[in-house]
Amino acid sequence: MTGGSPRGGPVDDDPSTTPPVASDLDDDVLAQAAASALARAREAARAKGLRPGSRPAPRRRRRTEAVFTGSADDARDPQALGDQLDRLLLDRGWKVDVAAGSVMGRWEVIVGLDVARHCRPVTFEDGVLTVRADSTAWATQLRHMVPTILGRCEAEAGPGVVTEVRITGPAAPSWSRGPRRARGQGPRDTYG
Repeated sequence: MTGGSPRGGPVDDDPSTTPPVASDLDDDVLAQAAASALARAREAARAKGLRPGSRPAPRRRRRTEAVFTGSADDARDPQALGDQLDRLLLDRGWKVDVAAGSVMGRWEVIVGLDVARHCRPVTFEDGVLTVRADSTAWATQLRHMVPTILGRCEAEAGPGVVTEVRITGPAAPSWSRGPRRARGQGPRDTYG
């Protein structure tokens, strides 16, 4: 018989003389490997006391031995309250607000008792501290003291907290009372 096989060789009618195809060999090897892997897994399960269909035992955490740090500092050691508050203020972004509050709360310490009797801090916004004086004379005197006040604020609250100090004089008396106002001359037109 003449003719060719798909592999290019002569075709033989006798099946006993045909060599096995490579795909048949691969299937047999894969089946044997899977069967041996399954047998190993069953044997490992029997060794652990597991039976087919049972749930595996929950894993237990390994106990580690206690580690004693001795005299060295460790994160597990108790921390000072002030250090923890500083860390909280930094994490929340409140450091500048608290520093500004300390400037306003400790005003007598920053400027001294004599000066503090005649002026007081009014507002603090965006690094600008506004101070109101009792009289225009004290307002002028405080304007000359602004560099010293800034230096004391920096020493007490930290650098960059107070960037500017604005001094205002006493508030002028307001003659307007109530929500409605009339235009024109006020009560001062009868004084003269």
